[in-house]
Amino acid sequence: MDEKVDYDTLESALRRCDASWDAAQTHGLLTGRLAASGMAAGPDWLTHVLEGTDDSNAACGECQKLLNTLYQSTFWQLSERLSEFTPLLPDDDCDVVERTAAMAHWSEGFLHGLVSAKHGDELRNRLAAEPLADIIRDMLEITRADFDETVDEETNEAAYVELVEYLRVAAQLAYEELSEVRHASDASAPDRETMQ
Repeated sequence: MDEKVDYDTLESALRRCDASWDAAQTHGLLTGRLAASGMAAGPDWLTHVLEGTDDSNAACGECQKLLNTLYQSTFWQLSERLSEFTPLLPDDDCDVVERTAAMAHWSEGFLHGLVSAKHGDELRNRLAAEPLADIIRDMLEITRADFDETVDEETNEAAYVELVEYLRVAAQLAYEELSEVRHASDASAPDRETMQ
């Protein structure tokens, strides 16, 4: 699966179809839902992201194609345990303030994806136990991440890189930890090639 979605391209497409989710939140939500529900997460995630948009808007068709590609590549990266998985965030040449805000939004989306999945007590119990409880606490802190104007740019940049790496590893760990919880969902999942 070589096809990937660029942050700016998805962000622009979501804006054109008047989605209320931004690109970082969208990918965070998808990653959290995939960890909790596996392939079965796709259709519900797509509906959630595009809720309230106008189906007759031509931009929505383009956005759905991008989202389908994002779904396929993210599922593939997580399920194949590939080290290339990374949160969908602005490029490194963007301002660190913008990247920090996007990182916080990604974390919000991820947490929403985990806790809004429907698996009852089994999922709740796993999320309340280590290591997932620690991941959730850490990500809640990251949702409040902000650019620190009192320190130099290099220090802020290093902190950002460290947090993004944490998110990357934490998302993969959550996916592994929840493999038993989502097993039943995978059995009744839609075809991997499309959600529509």
